[in-house]
Amino acid sequence: MQRMGMVIGIQPDKVDEYKELHAAVWPKVLERLKLSNITNYSIFLKEPENLMFSYWEYTGDDFDADKAAIAADPVTQEWWQLCGPMQNPLESRKPNEWWASMEEVFHLD
Repeated sequence: MQRMGMVIGIQPDKVDEYKELHAAVWPKVLERLKLSNITNYSIFLKEPENLMFSYWEYTGDDFDADKAAIAADPVTQEWWQLCGPMQNPLESRKPNEWWASMEEVFHLD
């Protein structure tokens, strides 16, 4: 199992809408994540900075293939079309990242 953390900004005027969307994530989006071995997925919001932190656990053995399956899913693409414009990606993110990946520096088992 691999723990993954990421961060992104969110537009202040879109926080309520984003929360509303995520209070009822589409079942097909959730199903695709599970099929791609993503578990224990959480998103946290820090206001007033308007930063979101996501955490998930990856239980598969080919993250690139699972990530590609998520990206190719038409329902997930539609979901991203709703959520993406609300987000402010960090300038310091790596090429080809939307959410900026973070280094795990501590874990208590």
